[in-house]
Amino acid sequence: MSTGLERLSINQMTVKQLSLPELADACVRLGVPGVGLWRAPVQSYGVEATARLVRDAGLTVTTLCRGGFFTAIDPAEREQAVADNRRAIDEAATLGTDTLVLVSGGLPAGSRDLHGARERIADALAELGPYAEEHGVRLAIEPLHPMYAADRCVVSTLAQALDLAERFPAHQVGVAVDTYHIWWDDRAPAQIARAGATGRIHTFQLADWTTPLPEGVLNGRGQIGDGSIDMREWKGYVEAAGYTGPIEIELFNEGLWARDGREVLAETAERFVTYVAG
Repeated sequence: MSTGLERLSINQMTVKQLSLPELADACVRLGVPGVGLWRAPVQSYGVEATARLVRDAGLTVTTLCRGGFFTAIDPAEREQAVADNRRAIDEAATLGTDTLVLVSGGLPAGSRDLHGARERIADALAELGPYAEEHGVRLAIEPLHPMYAADRCVVSTLAQALDLAERFPAHQVGVAVDTYHIWWDDRAPAQIARAGATGRIHTFQLADWTTPLPEGVLNGRGQIGDGSIDMREWKGYVEAAGYTGPIEIELFNEGLWARDGREVLAETAERFVTYVAG
């Protein structure tokens, strides 16, 4: 009998107050089959140890976050970024996930050259794509809301992400579709179809848009059902484009982090059934 949770993945940041063993245990108890992991807590716990933990729990690692930050102009800084992304690919392979999510990087200090920054992303992808393929990992370019363009990610729309991704084979480079970042863009549904036509939807992530945004805005991702986004509508877009994979809920929210993590995880699973599944 279906529980409605069969495609749900909980991104680790949604309940970052839980340790990895606590997260794994809570997912198993609730019947949540997938987790999206972040590099810093995984490194702290140990990459191999994390891989054993999730494998023994019977969980699927749907994504690893994050690689990217390719836009530095200084050659030494750029080489450091590429080397770190190779390590991220290695970690993803060890964890058993086929998707490394990329936050591509903002404008370097003093620069106003968006075009140049995006070309440096392409240069890095040309180096990393074959390496990722050798390790069974796909790179997923995540467009972030335009408010992050200056300091975090110069890729702001799915169209921009696909313009980069399509320079490379789909099994090397695709995109992450995240409702929080693209729900405002009336061109996004057509770009989802474009991505699906060439098999480039590598992950589908959900977070709601609630107002007022908190100071700093980074930790303003709302709980599913609390905001302005019709989650079933966006699920319909990706499914019409051929995506049938996991649906990952990734929330950065100070209010949720201040609560009991197991309670938040249970609430998130309930919201998934109510607002997404079916």
